[in-house]
Amino acid sequence: MPAKVIVVYESKYGNAKLVAETIAEGMGQVEGVETVTSEVKAVDLKKIVDYDAILVGSPTHIGGPTGGIKKFIGKLGKLPLEGKSFAAFATYLVDKSFEQATKKLEKRISDKVPGAKLAATGLSIRVAGMKGPISEGELPKCKEFGSRIATQLKA
Repeated sequence: MPAKVIVVYESKYGNAKLVAETIAEGMGQVEGVETVTSEVKAVDLKKIVDYDAILVGSPTHIGGPTGGIKKFIGKLGKLPLEGKSFAAFATYLVDKSFEQATKKLEKRISDKVPGAKLAATGLSIRVAGMKGPISEGELPKCKEFGSRIATQLKA
């Protein structure tokens, strides 16, 4: 049976969405891994338990993830997700916020979702301006991140 992955994101200007899609593209290069991307508002919580891995992404908003992503992670805590793999990703604009939102996402997931396993250290992707675009040289990191997690899930 294929490993099933959902990549959930919130995106105001499309940057986090592009990161999510590129991560999914990297996962798609690994045979036996099925990946779905979904905006956080469209996620069917009843189906989350069917996935082997849940990736959560957000733009950096005041040094952390968006409110919608925080609420989503809170809801995940009410589901039987023990042993599921997780990973976080975030886009950032200012160097001082590099990895800040990603680390907060990882901490929130480990605090709110008992038994969750971190599939990989989070990914922080730089954007060139408030509305983007994603900085040059960043998208290949997304593809590599997806491929690495997918390979690990298949192992």
